[in-house]
Amino acid sequence: MKRIIYCLAILGITLVGCNPIEDIYNDIDASADPIVGSESYTLTSDDYDELELGFGSFSSIEEAKALIPDFLANKYPFWGQGSSVLVGYQLYVGNAEGVSDLTNSDIYQLTNSDYATTGSDAFGFYPNVNATSQIPDVLTAQITAPTEGQIVLAKYKQYTENPVVGLANLVEYNFAGSFEGWTIAEESGANDVWTSATGYVQGNGYFGTQVANEEWLVSPSVDLTGEDNLKFQITQELDFAGDASLVKILVSTDYAGDVLTATWDEITLSSPATGDMAASEDYDFSAYDGQTINVALKYESTDTDAGRWRVANIAIKTLGATGDTNSKGEYFMYTGGAWVAMDGVYYLSSADYDAMGTGSGQPGQYNNFSSSLSPNTYLPTFLDLNFPYAQEDEELFVIYDYFSSSSGAQRRGNLYTVVNGEFEAHQSTISTTLQFGFDNGLWVPDNTIRYTLAAEDYVTIASALEADYPTATASMLNYGNMDRRVGNSAEWTNPMVLEAVAVILNQIDPSAEEEQKYIVTIEVYNGSNTTEDFAVIKMGGNWMYQ
Repeated sequence: MKRIIYCLAILGITLVGCNPIEDIYNDIDASADPIVGSESYTLTSDDYDELELGFGSFSSIEEAKALIPDFLANKYPFWGQGSSVLVGYQLYVGNAEGVSDLTNSDIYQLTNSDYATTGSDAFGFYPNVNATSQIPDVLTAQITAPTEGQIVLAKYKQYTENPVVGLANLVEYNFAGSFEGWTIAEESGANDVWTSATGYVQGNGYFGTQVANEEWLVSPSVDLTGEDNLKFQITQELDFAGDASLVKILVSTDYAGDVLTATWDEITLSSPATGDMAASEDYDFSAYDGQTINVALKYESTDTDAGRWRVANIAIKTLGATGDTNSKGEYFMYTGGAWVAMDGVYYLSSADYDAMGTGSGQPGQYNNFSSSLSPNTYLPTFLDLNFPYAQEDEELFVIYDYFSSSSGAQRRGNLYTVVNGEFEAHQSTISTTLQFGFDNGLWVPDNTIRYTLAAEDYVTIASALEADYPTATASMLNYGNMDRRVGNSAEWTNPMVLEAVAVILNQIDPSAEEEQKYIVTIEVYNGSNTTEDFAVIKMGGNWMYQ
């Protein structure tokens, strides 16, 4: 209670200063009776995001030792000298051999003209088309000067049922975890307005307060040569905006890299971006039939009006075959002068993510995994269900899309092996711990081990030391503690306690390395029953007080 009252007293005094928190830290550190805490803590996915470790693990023990101290300083701001935390964390030990070749490979996205060359007069392969047999010819035609051993992920769409005539997406930008090749152009203001999130891109001028900014997000050039009767659709949401006209959808036919010198036409939708995320009407886009264009999303905020604009999808449509499709991918390697489908590799399709759940916080919501949506939770079950006849020790590389709040959209993967009839993932990380101690105002890596004497330890001590200290050991066995009353005939002095501690540590940790530290907790009697901590270190092969 004394320590708590002391902290509150300091808080009341120092809050009037120019830097109260720093004053509190200094006062606590200087106190003769600091708050001494001891705890075990395991880092969470949110903690890794805070540490900007998008992969949810440390790449080395050295990295953990470098980054964790500041994390502990924020988490335990009032703990002082002598405090310790045993931190559990994930340490990266390496992917299975071959995974990085797949996750870092080239990507080729099949185009509408590619489908046409294979006999599919639509925006994807028909349901009965064997895409694996058609794609090598597409890659041969589209990839010039391939190299032996080159790996390509060919992405394509396949209709789940025979398409019908209707509006089909000619060009589509799905902003789930990616800017989709769009570029940011700053007009005014010093803040990063446009950001990428799991399911959309977002323009936001609120940075603790409303801040004036103008920032553009501009598409790659879109070639609409030969296309007519075009339509435009956007899926968007606008929140907290006083003036909805501050956000604009613009189109240019003469953009050459400078938004301020290009000519822009504004698209005015009958269903503006207000309320929940929703798709707009199919806007008449025929003014741009046959032209090459750029689309821009312009976000503007003021010091009194900073809305939040989220855009999930933009599509340019035309009349053609349409229907539900499955977004898929297959890996091919260039070998012996030809593109050959790779065996033992599986790239998750949009239908696969949907099969794992389409609700909020499930893989099918945005067709990816993330730091808060671990693939290890879903993939073993998914593989067992979809590959029920896999044989013992059979291996399969599974590659998937992943979104990291710190690194954006990525491809990741792992090697899964059938063990005892079930798929198990290669462990690219291991769970381990590091001890940290608070010393002279800083959290530092510390090899201190905490140990509390058990009942049998007192028996061991008595057996080893009863000849030297018959009265003290007899009292200890009788009462289950060490008498620490100064001058008492059964007193355990500090040198005697050190001898007792050495007896136990030499028994439980006989091969302890030089400079290994222990804090040993012992039941004592000093007028009342309590415990006392004794900090020791091994030096020159012997245990001594720190």
